[in-house]
Amino acid sequence: MSRRLGWLEPLPQTSDLPVLLPVVERPISGANTDRKFCPSLARLRGGYGFWIVAALLLSAGVAGAETGPVHPSIVATLIKWTPLLFGGFLFNLAISAFAMIGGTAAGVFLGLGEIVQFAPVRAVAWLVTHFFRNAPWLVLLFFCMYMLPFQVTVFGTTVPLPDWVKATFGLALPVMANVAEIVRGAVQSIPSSQWESAEALAFTRSQILWMIILPQCVKRMLPPWMNLYAILAMDTVLASIVGVNEVMTLTGDALGAESRPELLLPFYGYILLWFFLYCYPIARWTIRFERRFAVDR
Repeated sequence: MSRRLGWLEPLPQTSDLPVLLPVVERPISGANTDRKFCPSLARLRGGYGFWIVAALLLSAGVAGAETGPVHPSIVATLIKWTPLLFGGFLFNLAISAFAMIGGTAAGVFLGLGEIVQFAPVRAVAWLVTHFFRNAPWLVLLFFCMYMLPFQVTVFGTTVPLPDWVKATFGLALPVMANVAEIVRGAVQSIPSSQWESAEALAFTRSQILWMIILPQCVKRMLPPWMNLYAILAMDTVLASIVGVNEVMTLTGDALGAESRPELLLPFYGYILLWFFLYCYPIARWTIRFERRFAVDR
């Protein structure tokens, strides 16, 4: 048997003992099925960004035709409000980053709790995972906004909890549940022969998990993790409903300050273009990693 603790290699042909080989056909067939039934994702092209820009320019042209000579042009108005709106967009990205970091850290341990041998811990982890995974994100946001205190006292020091912190915590809850399922599925996809071989070498269960199994799970977890982050980045606009001053809230403030209905489509098309330019590379890298990690390299 090979000394490697990763994928098992076949024994020499002189041996008649059967050896379990890694099942690489399963991820390959799964990736092919996803590309077959989800052609819009697998065949995503940068030309879609061109159509978004074209729609933005068209809406700006129509709005410009409706604008009287007294008002500035649509492009000049967008340029005037760009610094404020871009600051709100960066705030959206910051919320998504903090929510993803916190949700991932908690989700890893929650996912491992679903596969432990102690039944009560496994049952509690399963219940928490499926509760937050199937709860609407907006409901969780409202729950955190109204149930969490406005400030907490730690060792005599009062620490305020602004709205964006509560919103970040509310978005981290479904992320935690989805990451837990990603971790559980990745660990269970590793062939059982990996566990058996490590146990034969006198490794403990925790050593097998952290030194052998989880390193192999990283490449399996990376594509769905990136896809989850892209979804989270787009869903940060939900924070505007609970009063967080992110890009959608600032866009509404800008439209209210201008009091020009013809600016509605250009402004929101402008924000749509920003999210597309940010999330499109993530989608492309996700597909590339799915194809790369579908086989043992």
